[in-house]
Amino acid sequence: MKIPQTLIQHPNFKHFFTVNHPLVLHKLSILRDKDTDQQAFRDLVKEITTLLVYEVTRHLTVETISVETPLKVMKSPRLSGKTPVILPILRAGLGMVDGFLSLMPTAKVGHIGLYRNEKTLKPVFYYFKIPKDNAQRCYYVCDPMLATGGSAVEAINRLKQEGIRDITFVCLVAAPEGVECLCRAHPDLPIYAAALDEGLNADSYIVPGLGDAGDRLFGTS
Repeated sequence: MKIPQTLIQHPNFKHFFTVNHPLVLHKLSILRDKDTDQQAFRDLVKEITTLLVYEVTRHLTVETISVETPLKVMKSPRLSGKTPVILPILRAGLGMVDGFLSLMPTAKVGHIGLYRNEKTLKPVFYYFKIPKDNAQRCYYVCDPMLATGGSAVEAINRLKQEGIRDITFVCLVAAPEGVECLCRAHPDLPIYAAALDEGLNADSYIVPGLGDAGDRLFGTS
C-alpha cells in the first residue's frame, strides 16, 4: 500500500507503523508527564487513540449508495461489510475503547482478559468474550502498551483459534522487544503505535514509557 506521510514504516519491521502527526506527538508528550493527573490521562488516551484510528482504518472497504441531499440525489460511499470489532486487552485496553467508538460508534466491543504473572512474566487468561458471527469481520486489538509482546501474541493466537484472520494491533507506546516478539509470532499482522520507545528495563517496563497505563487510567497506583 502507499504509505501516508503521517505514517512511518519501521525499516526493521515490515508491518509496524508509527503515526507521525503533530497532534499525536504533542498529546503523547503530555501523556508521558508524571504530573499529568488521572482525568487528563484518560482524556489523552482517548484523544490519541482517536487520531490513531483515523490512520488504522484506511483499509476499510466502501460501497456506493444513493443519497438524497436537499438539492439532488447523488451516488455516495459508505462503509461496507460487517461491523468491525474492538477487542481491548483488559484492563488498560479499556481506556482506548472510547477513542475507537468516537469514530466507529456502531462497532462491536469484545473483551479479552490477560494478566502478566509477575514471576514468570508470562500472560495468563481469565476472560474472553467476542461476537459469535465473526466471518469477514475485522478486529482491532488494543492495549496502550506493547512491552514484552506476550499478552498481544496470546490475544492474537486466541482470535486465530476462532478462525479470525483480519486483525490489527493498536497501541500507544511500543518497545522494540515487544514489536519483534509480535512480528515473529504473527509476521503479517499490521501494528500501529504512537511511538516506538528505547526498550524495556529489568522489570519489563517500557523506557521512557509512561508508567503503568492501567494504574494511571484507573487511579490504582
